[in-house]
Parts: sequence; C-alpha cells; structure tokens
Amino acid sequence: MINLPTVITFSRILIILPFILVASSNPFLGAILFAVASLTDLLDGYIARRSKQVTKLGILLDPIADKLLVISALIVLVDMELIAAWIAIIIIAREFIVTGLRVVALTKDIVIPAEMGGKLKVTAQITSVIVLLIDKTFIGRYLNNLGVPLDLHAVGIMFIWIAVILGVISGIQYFILFWKRI
Repeated sequence: MINLPTVITFSRILIILPFILVASSNPFLGAILFAVASLTDLLDGYIARRSKQVTKLGILLDPIADKLLVISALIVLVDMELIAAWIAIIIIAREFIVTGLRVVALTKDIVIPAEMGGKLKVTAQITSVIVLLIDKTFIGRYLNNLGVPLDLHAVGIMFIWIAVILGVISGIQYFILFWKRI
C-alpha cells in the first residue's frame, strides 16, 4: 500500500542520483542533498508511526532506501579518496547481510525491527559523510585558513570508525536475533 511515509521513502531513493552526480564536484551541495535525504529517514518513520501507517512495504523499503543512500555515499567518498575502499567494503557487506536477514525473516512473517546499535551506526555514518563532504568545501578551507584547531577530516574519519564498530556489533546482534526468532 502506498501512503505518505512510503512516498517519502521513495523520495530518499530519488535523491541518490543527484547526490552522486554533484557530490564530487560540489561537496557542499552534495552534503545538503545527503542531509535532506537523511532527514527523510526520520520523517517517514515518524509519520508512519504517528499516523499508524506502518506497512510491511515500508518496513522493507525503508532500510533498503537507507542502505542505497549510505552505499552510494560510501562509493562517492572512496572515489573522492576521502575513505579507504576496505572501510566501505566492510560497511557495505554488513548492510547486505543484515538486509538479507531481514528479507528472509519477512518471508516467514517475522519482523526484525531496527535495534539501537543499528540506529547509532546510521547516525555515525550520516555524520561522517556530511563532515567529510563539508571538509572539502569553502567551510573546511575557511576553518583551516583561520587556524581553527578542528580537523574536519579527522572528525569524519572518527565517525566512520564508530560506524564500522557499531555496524559489526549490531550486525552480530541482528544475526543472533534472526536465529532466535527463526
């Protein structure tokens, strides 16, 4: 069933293409597009729960849209040489494994809801992407020229490491929860 939360989720998927096309050449616009797409994740879930419009399609589509957005951003960051490819591979592999588990569970009418570790991981990923992109903009250059002792690249890398660690931990939690429920 198509409802407002599902339309918002689809909009997140649609934002991915413009994000990919502009992020490398215009990191500021890329950061804005990524931030807007990330905010739709909060918005669709909030509306779905508040209006009691939670559907199986939404439960399945929302994490897929999240994964597509994050995977796209990771590939862009690797292409821009802002993160190492192996870090992106670890995160992407975890996303595929967890999404696969959730799909298999849904085929058995088992819903595996998002865990707090997964939500914190997504927050760290979003923060990392935005900070790493902002570092490549006039804002990052301006802070460096002012001699501000804040290395945005280091902050972004710290958040990507937090995301990797939380991703591995929450991935193990999903796997355990999956086996307990199946």
